[in-house]
Amino acid sequence: MKINISSQHVNPEASLQEFITKKMSKLTHFDEDLSEAEVILDLDKGRVPNFDSKIVKVKLFGRNGDYFAEKKASSFEEATLQAIDALKKQIQKAKEKRH
Repeated sequence: MKINISSQHVNPEASLQEFITKKMSKLTHFDEDLSEAEVILDLDKGRVPNFDSKIVKVKLFGRNGDYFAEKKASSFEEATLQAIDALKKQIQKAKEKRH
């Protein structure tokens, strides 16, 4: 699966990009027909000074359908894991409908 990582208002470190790539690639265990993932990293400048929520938006494209998840957390890693959990549920639900 091809994984594209882009960011707005953030310059992600290589270790974060590796983390996201490693975790996203595991989604192919749930649907082998996933061809591409677009991951967008952003900051939510909240009302509280000096506190930025991290936002991860993921679009998955596959032969059996497209999926989307957007999660907000205190770290990009945490938001990524939450988004992946949401995507797993969407993929499994779609599989159940097909069978």
